[in-house]
Amino acid sequence: MDNREFVDYSHEVKIIGSRPLRYAFLGSAYFFLLLGFIGAFLPVMPTTPFVLLAAFCFARSSPGFYNWLMNHRWFGPSLRDWVKTRGIRRRNKIIAISMLIISLIPTVFFIIPILAVKLLVAAIGLAVAFYLATRPHPK
Repeated sequence: MDNREFVDYSHEVKIIGSRPLRYAFLGSAYFFLLLGFIGAFLPVMPTTPFVLLAAFCFARSSPGFYNWLMNHRWFGPSLRDWVKTRGIRRRNKIIAISMLIISLIPTVFFIIPILAVKLLVAAIGLAVAFYLATRPHPK
């Protein structure tokens, strides 16, 4: 165990009243967290969007799991930055945009045969890179 202090983020949680809907959100949170965990090891699959979705779902279904995720050693800092400032750390931006470029260039040039689809994928990639680059840096 490390020396980090546990912070209670329960005030950010808004539990859904409907029990079936709450369980649906909880199941979705586990699914998105699994995808985010897989994305941490596969270069072509993103991590952050899935972890953000998991946090959103946990915030609607489980204060305990939301607190666990917000205090998580790997995922917590990025989540806390996003919740506080809607910002992304410079290092994470560089990694995300680099991985985007590394995966999109071969895809566009060597895998996709149709010009219109190549242009669409390239445009989406540029839009995502622009979005990431223009997010503020957290303090």
